[in-house]
Amino acid sequence: MKYLLTRLRKLYRNSSISQKLFLAFSLMIAIPVILISFVYIRMQETQLYKDAMATGNSHVSWLNEQLRRRMDMIENASNTALTQKSFVDFIHSNMLVDGLRLVKFKQNQFEQMLNIIQSNAMISELSFYVDNPNLYEIWPEIYHYKKFWPQDYWIKLRDEGGAAYRLFSFRDGEHTLSYYRLVRLQGQEQKRPSIMEVRVPHSMFFSDLLQESKGDFFSVLMNASDPPQYVYNPQHEFSEKYGQGMEEILGSIHHQLDIVPQESPLQVKVGGQSFYALYRYIAPLNTYVVEVASHQALMKGPRSWYAFVVTITLCVLLLIMLLVSQTTRRIFRRLDSVLVSMRQVGKGELDAMIDIGLDENERGDEIDEVAVNYNKMLHEVKRLMTQVVDKQLIAKNAQLHSLHSQINSHFLYNALESIRMEAEVQRQPAIANSLVSLGSQLRYSMQWRSDTVAFREELANIQSYIEFINFMEGGSIVMTADLPPEILRYAIPKMCMQPIVENVVHHGAPSGGRVTIEITFSVENDSLLFINIRDDGKGLEPEMLHRLQALLRSESDTPMVTSRSGLGLENVNKRLQLHYGKNCGLWIDSVQGAYTCVTIRLPWENVNLGGW
Repeated sequence: MKYLLTRLRKLYRNSSISQKLFLAFSLMIAIPVILISFVYIRMQETQLYKDAMATGNSHVSWLNEQLRRRMDMIENASNTALTQKSFVDFIHSNMLVDGLRLVKFKQNQFEQMLNIIQSNAMISELSFYVDNPNLYEIWPEIYHYKKFWPQDYWIKLRDEGGAAYRLFSFRDGEHTLSYYRLVRLQGQEQKRPSIMEVRVPHSMFFSDLLQESKGDFFSVLMNASDPPQYVYNPQHEFSEKYGQGMEEILGSIHHQLDIVPQESPLQVKVGGQSFYALYRYIAPLNTYVVEVASHQALMKGPRSWYAFVVTITLCVLLLIMLLVSQTTRRIFRRLDSVLVSMRQVGKGELDAMIDIGLDENERGDEIDEVAVNYNKMLHEVKRLMTQVVDKQLIAKNAQLHSLHSQINSHFLYNALESIRMEAEVQRQPAIANSLVSLGSQLRYSMQWRSDTVAFREELANIQSYIEFINFMEGGSIVMTADLPPEILRYAIPKMCMQPIVENVVHHGAPSGGRVTIEITFSVENDSLLFINIRDDGKGLEPEMLHRLQALLRSESDTPMVTSRSGLGLENVNKRLQLHYGKNCGLWIDSVQGAYTCVTIRLPWENVNLGGW
């Protein structure tokens, strides 16, 4: 992400002014228009979705009402048929005894039953299945019970209240709906009850309910059994469009149907497309009335608006690009002279001034102001370049003076060496050794080849200092430093330990007494190096220790003056923190009459330590 942002910044920076203006106009005009348009289209999609769902729910309710009305018609017809008590009694009697009686039945009761059936256009067949061994099967409306299948279906009818619908009847069920009803007679309990079956073809029962409509919803009736069976119009646009995929779509919807309808429509995904389903459960028919629509069909109008908006936006952007190009060409034409002058200056021609062409009292526009300031800048650049050359000459002279000073310091070293040799000739080894120590200190302090030195070099300088002080003041100061070779090679800032040892000599050592200085080290978390300089001198007073610790933590409002206290640690501490950060520096600890320990904290990296 960071790399991408960097690339975009570079691309924007390297773009021309006309391209930047085009981008600005696009951000201010085109993009907000696109966003507002898309939000508006999205709102239209939401509203269209709500309207479609409302229409679908309305159609589901209408289908539910129409189906229940037609079921009522079938039930009324069956009730009317059962009111023909003489017909029902005759088919349960011995029909084989008297042929004349059978003829009269045909002319009277049977013709009345046919009139009932034919007067109801919804009914195609009405049949009775009777458990009567003396039944005479000469008409398609009367059958022996053994012709009915399944034989034990009367038990389910009894459990369901004596009547039930089947969306797909037992006989010719693929295209027929049936209504079954128990016919019970007194004194016939030892036999299976008769069943009346009313058969209605799907094409007649559903007629115009499942016909092709102009809406986006597709009406389907799904029975609640498993495996599911469906009734729908195969000529519907939805059915023709999805063809082989219909079974998968309807099966996915059927899997989520529930007797208790949901407030929101069902949504399923099949073949990468979304489908919505609205439904009602018709309990007597044990069937769901389902309205199905694809998301693509519902949103086909708003989706076409997206392409329209994008096309219009591209045309607007093209016009903006042409307008910006022409405008910038006119406005920035005079900047060409500035660019030409800048290219000449880039080649080293500092006299490439811009011809402004303004009178003395004329101000001009912003471009003229740029040209005037550009000419002033060239004058200033030439002046500064001359000044830089002068400073370089001064620096060269300073280097020559430094070399001369080094020559004078060599003269001083040679003089000390001559005195040392004379002391050895005069058999004064103490004087000779002190001169060697003093010479070593002078060389160490005056020769700064780099800002850092090896630990062993700093130790050697301190040892020379202690030997010289022992000679000059007759003291007995001993330094011990048992350190491994890797620490002795460690690069530390030059002269960072010298002031600490001087404080031990001048303030920590008792008069004429022996003092031992012990130098140790430790490393913390592979990040900090601790150099501990500990002496067994007289220590510090508690008040002085508190002031020093506060000063090293930068908590004291009163600065510690070196010349008064004689402790001069603040300078070293601030130098270390300046170059290595607040985590580095000095820390002091002391117990009066026992010891004083000064700890130097340095980064545990042996490269690029810097110094002063």
